[in-house]
Amino acid sequence: MGTSIKNLVSELVKQNVKVSVFVYGQARDEFFKEEGVNFYLLKKLKYTFGGFYLYRKHINLLLDTIIKREQIDLLEVPDWTGISAFMKFKIPVVMRFHGSDTYFCHLEGRKQKWKNRFFEKQAVKNSDGYIAPTRFAGEKSAELFSLKPDKVEIIPYGLQLDDFINEHPLDYLPFSIVNIGTLIRKKGVFQLAKIFNAIHKMFPEATLTLIGSDAPDVYTNSSSTWELMQKEFTETAFQKVTYKGKVPYADTQSAIKKAHVCAFPSLAETLGMVTIEAMALQKAVVNTNLGWAQDLITDGEDGFLHHPDDIEGQCNSIERLFLNQMLLKNLGERARKKVEINFNIEELVLRNINLYSKVLNS
Repeated sequence: MGTSIKNLVSELVKQNVKVSVFVYGQARDEFFKEEGVNFYLLKKLKYTFGGFYLYRKHINLLLDTIIKREQIDLLEVPDWTGISAFMKFKIPVVMRFHGSDTYFCHLEGRKQKWKNRFFEKQAVKNSDGYIAPTRFAGEKSAELFSLKPDKVEIIPYGLQLDDFINEHPLDYLPFSIVNIGTLIRKKGVFQLAKIFNAIHKMFPEATLTLIGSDAPDVYTNSSSTWELMQKEFTETAFQKVTYKGKVPYADTQSAIKKAHVCAFPSLAETLGMVTIEAMALQKAVVNTNLGWAQDLITDGEDGFLHHPDDIEGQCNSIERLFLNQMLLKNLGERARKKVEINFNIEELVLRNINLYSKVLNS
């Protein structure tokens, strides 16, 4: 499961809500129970023709059986590629706007496959309620799918704050920058390379650590964004870059704690979990200033916001943080406070439950 859903599911169970998670496209059908949650793995099936429709109907039939047997009251579905298109259920359906293909193509200015657009529109029509993690993501998704903005409930992703304690926030590796996330163009990784080249000129001892899976690049058809990124660094700067690939979740927290600064110049997100995780660990974050980020950070108060293409602005903020430990400390403390107020999963789970109840009773 993605971090945001895992956090929500865990808290729902604590609130005595019975939760089942369905994961489609798997190697085999399987059922298991873990930490009070029923997990159903649904095997990916191949069809000679019309698999995109027939597989959905197959999932629909399986879910109908389980919904009836387990007396499930409500189903939550993701927006991505409209997996619930053409599915019909006897129970209400809530869609969570994690970031549809329509949404990301719009933000990136990419041409969208007609099939994805068609399925996502159908899936949205089939839903009875909607949730988005930021106001920007909610308003933009409503606009793209012709929904009234007030139909989308804004409920951020949350963290179990006890799992994000940093007793020594000023114990870090000096002049180190950490970026965590899939290496993909929409995360601003090519802008990050330019930022680090400039930082390295000012601070030759500076280091950049990248953590996350490599991904293909849709613009060049390259199978590896990391291979493309390497060409963007200067020869001397590249010697100070470490790419760790995908690491265990616990190790990402250790990497954040060691960071002097966390930099996330993303071009497309709905919220960006790693941003609030870094803030919870009292780290100074230099973040994108695009829509969703303004729900997370107040510029200059609990982090810094710059457009991903504003290389000079990003570098100026990183330089200030490298040279001013008091600023680093104050931003980190205020960032933690912001997360405690706005992103505590123990409070946010109640808002989710209220939305579910509202849909059930409508």
